[in-house]
Order: sequence, then structure tokens, then C-alpha cells
Amino acid sequence: MRALLPPTFKDKRLARVAEKALSGERLTAEDGLALFETEDVLSLGLLADAVAEEKNRNLAYFNVNIHINPTNVCVGTCRFCAYRKSPGEPGAFELTVDQILSTLENALKKEPSITEVHIVGGLHPDWSYRRFLDIVRVVKEAFPKLYIKAYTAEEIKHIAQVGGKKVEETVEDLIEAGLDAVPGGGGEIFSEGVRRRLCPDKISGEEYLEIHKLVHRMGLKSNATMLFGHIETYTDRVEHLLKLREAQDETGGFQAFIPLTFHPWNTSLKVPPATAIDELKTVAVSRLILDNFPHIKAYWVLLGEKVAQLALRFGADDIDGTVTQESITRATGSRFGESLPKSRLLRLIREAGKVPVERDTLYNIIRIHKPLLEL
Repeated sequence: MRALLPPTFKDKRLARVAEKALSGERLTAEDGLALFETEDVLSLGLLADAVAEEKNRNLAYFNVNIHINPTNVCVGTCRFCAYRKSPGEPGAFELTVDQILSTLENALKKEPSITEVHIVGGLHPDWSYRRFLDIVRVVKEAFPKLYIKAYTAEEIKHIAQVGGKKVEETVEDLIEAGLDAVPGGGGEIFSEGVRRRLCPDKISGEEYLEIHKLVHRMGLKSNATMLFGHIETYTDRVEHLLKLREAQDETGGFQAFIPLTFHPWNTSLKVPPATAIDELKTVAVSRLILDNFPHIKAYWVLLGEKVAQLALRFGADDIDGTVTQESITRATGSRFGESLPKSRLLRLIREAGKVPVERDTLYNIIRIHKPLLEL
């Protein structure tokens, strides 16, 4: 691994952190800040790439998936959200179960190799407990081979409140209905001060972590996220990562961490969009701090194809999937589209010098594709 790194680092603080990372020593909050503050970005990328390859060899994962967003009607007041609508507001929508099934059926006709349906949406104030569960149950009954990754921690808490049930009982009911995994959305930033300014009505960072740990103890895997590039600081980011690492020590149930770039367009937060350097730094620092997370995902929907591809050399080992139908990011006015064909994902991975691995929701390998040099 050391041979891949520069013989000398321009940044002495980065050099000291690199020694710790390469020896397997855990990084501290101070180390995390040094990584974010370094100007030696290429050395940071080389370090994160070396650590990622030590963990996952030269592999980069993707899946063939589809996103279903059942409704944008939501009781939330998150300032970073361009997706939510109030009941009756122009542009508000709610899909019926039949519409969801029809969408999936049409998608599978076009791409039979879809293995996952990712279901997240708004906290609809008028939907019943049964309606939320029925979405999972009916999809599983109609498409039993599809993995269902559905409902963020925030949504699970909302569903439990709607049904007057405990969160644990709600998760049990969702599992019985056919839930296979839980997405990581809603992590935002755990800092209470920032969270009060961003999303005062949302569950706390501690609740987010407790719900995920509960899900893990009940036998499901989940992902975790961090929304960055808004009003948070480097310190907030590092604290967020350390809390995730601590939770992972307890349960081991997180599969992947996904740093989510904030898109300010069409939101009430008037801040400049994150730069490519900030995005790549955040991916790299995540890989180095989250030593107990198997995977770091470069979510191309938010990063764009080009930065996501570069992120595969900055510590990421997963580029997500074909996605298809995603509408939450599209509501911000994102320029990056909502779907990529498998052929495009293969090209992005191969040209990054990685070996493409097609996976399912639980990271079971479906197929290892040939790298660029073997085509």
C-alpha cells in the first residue's frame, strides 16, 4: 500500500495522519479536521484510495435498481428540501399501489435485471399505517425476487406514530410485509444546533442512530448518510462520522456510508453549491474515519457522473446504481439526471481503473465484469 503513496507529503499534518491510517490506528476528531483542512488533495485521495483497496481490493460496486417516491406530500419543514408539498398544493402527488406496481412492471420489461426497489417519500399526514405497510407487502407479493429497501428512519418513526405503535413493533410489521433493508436517508447533520436550523421538526441525530441500531438488532442491514455543503462546519462533519463509527461498533449493521452533497437550487437555503474538491475531500475523509464501514458510496445522482467517477479514486468503492425514476433530487433542479444505463456505469467504473462488480442490495455479488484492460 505504501508504494502507492508519495514518498513525502506536502502537509506534515496529513503525513502524521497517514501513518496512523496505514498502521490501522483509529483516527481522532483532530485527525479528521486535519484531513478536511489539508490542501494536499491529491495525496489525500491516494491515501483514501489505498485504504479502500486494502478493504475491497480494486473492486467498485453497482446495482441495477429503481427508485419509487410514493408521495411528495409531507408534514416536514426541512429548509434544505425542494421536494415536499403541502396537501392540495400545486404539484403535490401521491401514487396508488396500482400505479407503483405498474411503474415496476414497465421498468422490469425494459430492464429485467433490476434487483432492487428503493422506496422513500414524504411523511404524508393522511395516510394510514396500513397504507404504508401495503406498499411494501403488495410490491413483495407481486415481485418476490426484488429486494425492497424502503423507509428512512424518519419515515419509520412517522409510520409508528400514525399507527400508535412502538418503533420496534412497526419494524416487525414491515419485515413481515417484506422489507429487506433500510436506506440511510435523513441523517443530515447530527449536530443539534445545525439540525434545529435545518430541520427542527425532524427526529434528532440520536433518534436516527437508535432506530438504525434497532433495525440492525432485528436482523436488517441499513445504510447511513450525511448531508454536507450547507451551514455545517468541518467539525460538524467529523463529529457526525465519529458518531456513525461508534454506532457501527455496537451493531455492525451499516453496509455503506453515503455523503450527500446539498443542492441549494429551489430551496430556502441560499448558499453556494459545494465544489468538486469539497465533495472529493468528504468522500476521502469518510473512508479514512469510517474504518468499520464496508463501503463508501459515490452517489452519482448528487455528485454527477464525473465527480462520482473521480470519487472512485478518492476512497469510494460503490457508485450506486441505474436508479431510474428518482424525483427527490430532481426537485432541486439538479443537472445530473435521474437514470443511467448499466453500460454507462460500467464505463465510468472501468475508466476509473476499477473492476465493476454488479451486486444486490446486501452486497451479494451477481457478476464481476471484465476490467478495461481485458475487453
